[in-house]
Amino acid sequence: MNNLKKNGPKKDEIPPPPSNRPSWHEYFMGITNLVASRSTCIRRKVGAVLVKEKRILCSGYNGAPAKVPHCRETGCLREQLNVPSGEKHELCRGVHAEQNAIIQAAYHGISVNGSVLYCTNQPCSICAKMIINAGIKTVYFKEGYDDPLSLEMFDQAKVELVQL
Repeated sequence: MNNLKKNGPKKDEIPPPPSNRPSWHEYFMGITNLVASRSTCIRRKVGAVLVKEKRILCSGYNGAPAKVPHCRETGCLREQLNVPSGEKHELCRGVHAEQNAIIQAAYHGISVNGSVLYCTNQPCSICAKMIINAGIKTVYFKEGYDDPLSLEMFDQAKVELVQL
């Protein structure tokens, strides 16, 4: 006698359909893209989502601070001054998405230490410093950003940077 049971459908049994469920990375990056759609920046739409233990802690998108007119209303200061992308970050009315996510967490008393960050773009060096000091362990991003200093700092601080 053979008591071995075979896995899979039996004869004449219809197998279940394949799962269309997104992976965790696809899920959180999809939400990050949706968050980016709220951006008020006229040059680049960026979104960020902080996650810990597969739970969303906070999100942020780039744009002017609360109660300050958006660049859509005032025009882009960086364009007016012909500032190239990746240079002179201080010459901008906007707060970066990563910064806003960390700020929102602090505002609501949520610890981000040990969390991971999903972001539409690789963080700049200013955001990298905040991410490192906030205790964020891994950054998942979709599109690159030309900022060698941020790469160097992430490497030195042992923050994992993963392009999805």
